[in-house]
Amino acid sequence: MSQAGADEGGGAGGIGREKAQRPEEVTPEGKVLGKPSAASTIGPGWSKVGCPCCVSERVEPLVLVKLGEKVRPETKRWLIRLIGASQKDGGAALLAHPGEDASGDIIVVSAPRCTLLRATEELGLCRPYRNRDMEAFSYHDRDNFKDSDNMEVFLTLAERHYIVKYELDGLRAQRDLRVPGLSDSVTLHNRDNIWQKLGSAGVIMDTFPLHNPEQLKDLSEAWYSGNQLAQPLDSVNGYFGSSVAFYFSFLDFYTWSLLAPAILGLSITYFSGPAVSGHTVQAVFSMLWSTVFMELWKRRSSSLSYRWGTLHLADRFAEPRPGFHGDLGVNPVTGRVEPLFPGWQRDLRMALVSLPVVGLFLGLVVLGMLCFYWGEAQVKQLHQDWDSLLSQSLVYVPSVLHIVYTNMLATVYKTVAQSLTEYENHREESAYEKHLTAKVLVFTFFNYFAVLFHIAFFKQDVPLLRKRLASLLIVTQLVNQVTEAVIPFLVDRFISAPHRAESEDDPQEDKFRKQSTLPTFPGLFGEYIELLVQFGYLSLFSCVYPLTAVLLLINNLTEIRSDAYKICKLFRKPFCPPVASMGVWQIAFEVLSFVSVVSNCWLLLLSPRLQELCREGGLSGTNILLLAVLVEHVLILVKVILSVLIPDEPDWIRKKREHIEFTSMEALKQQKLQSEE
Repeated sequence: MSQAGADEGGGAGGIGREKAQRPEEVTPEGKVLGKPSAASTIGPGWSKVGCPCCVSERVEPLVLVKLGEKVRPETKRWLIRLIGASQKDGGAALLAHPGEDASGDIIVVSAPRCTLLRATEELGLCRPYRNRDMEAFSYHDRDNFKDSDNMEVFLTLAERHYIVKYELDGLRAQRDLRVPGLSDSVTLHNRDNIWQKLGSAGVIMDTFPLHNPEQLKDLSEAWYSGNQLAQPLDSVNGYFGSSVAFYFSFLDFYTWSLLAPAILGLSITYFSGPAVSGHTVQAVFSMLWSTVFMELWKRRSSSLSYRWGTLHLADRFAEPRPGFHGDLGVNPVTGRVEPLFPGWQRDLRMALVSLPVVGLFLGLVVLGMLCFYWGEAQVKQLHQDWDSLLSQSLVYVPSVLHIVYTNMLATVYKTVAQSLTEYENHREESAYEKHLTAKVLVFTFFNYFAVLFHIAFFKQDVPLLRKRLASLLIVTQLVNQVTEAVIPFLVDRFISAPHRAESEDDPQEDKFRKQSTLPTFPGLFGEYIELLVQFGYLSLFSCVYPLTAVLLLINNLTEIRSDAYKICKLFRKPFCPPVASMGVWQIAFEVLSFVSVVSNCWLLLLSPRLQELCREGGLSGTNILLLAVLVEHVLILVKVILSVLIPDEPDWIRKKREHIEFTSMEALKQQKLQSEE
């Protein structure tokens, strides 16, 4: 192994980062060795550390940076200096290793102790204090936090990976600068995001976190390889991060919560008699169940965020996201020099481009719905004319074709929505995610539920609604299982896996490279959409098809394992930021829960048993309508009362959160007093 990276310390020639000033330790000559161990089998060659407490006998490879094939050695050496330089000198204060030699196409990146600890404070993560209570981490008080001298215990692997990405993404040029080994056309201008600019120039082809084979094997065995029903959520959080762990925790909580409506659905299907309207019982139960389910989930979510140290994530004026661009100027809020983009231009782009394009896709949804109705009418007529087994089997063809159409349209729309949101040029990552999610949610609701609402409230055809819902549940689940699990498994098993085969004698760098052959993890967007659509079918329309929860329960019991297998085996390990909840997805589920009241109340009007009782009671159509409105308002009131009676977080979590906020304020006061002295 070459020693090319051993002497790559020092400044980065005008490279800086947009961060709050951090106090730097005295910088003696210190060198991290790369002795073979469980954490590192790459030899010597790591860049220097910035303080004596970060000196270690071994380094844990965390992130692989893959360079372009034509990147010259001087460019690679400059990039290693940039990564390893201290933050006061404009670098990322990370550790960099050149791989085999200076001419290779990879750089392995790790992080020293002080960089990890400072980033822990910046992100607002909580960690166990010496009294074992969770406290917001403070770098100045680091010695009083449990295990703060052992980063592999103090921070999870996912958090260490994300901190490396956080530091690299924060690199910005402080002045115009020419990168060694590149043409003059590739110049870093003042306040340019360096990592994005080098990616656009073809210098950096990829940046991804490295798997830990031993941890991944242990997690796989505990997660989906055995016969256990419980998920190892703490291990999932440790390896993949809290955003992935929250998804699987919600999937687990939602799946087991389906037991109650599944049992009720089976009972209504097989045991309800003429004296009891199963339609009415299922509708009322769905409304109450969706409310209680969401309130209990919020309590579970707050408990998990406390346990995983994300209850008090930093809520501050965020730095510009890497994709944000604009004219250079002074931010009036932070006083920092950064790209600025007028809000009116963003609003204009949304009004003149995004809204029309979204409207176009909603029009395609309506067009598909009209084609479905036309096909449905043609097949019915055909069945009346032929009255054969073949014509009977053709009855479901329009529904199947329409389901395929909606799924394909949703896939195309997701790509278009990402392009539109990127074009809108949002400054913060949170704003980007919010607008992207809003676009997808509007389309998803319209795409998947428009036909059902039209059948229910305009055509008022309960048999057709029941048939359509059954088709959606069965066909969609089969398509999802094939496209999400079976096909990726076959491709990985027979095409990708042979190319990733490795032996113990292979160099560690080659093993790292082979991880880049895995496809990029597509994220949890599609998984949340799938759960949201399921939740909509159950809470909005299950009263006309009581077996909905049964089918969803069966599907989700396999979904947990297939999703776990996919993220462990079929994709690269993703960067996952720490999160305190499901974010905007939780709001989306709550909105559907509220809409379920309106939907089920009006579906009750279609109940044959209820209509018969109203006729026997001598109620007119107007009185029936007024009765439905009254019931709707009463049930909305019940939902509000339930949400108030069931607090969003347990009392002990509320006290812990308030204590964390108080201690954080006190620590800030002490830091200000010390700086003034």
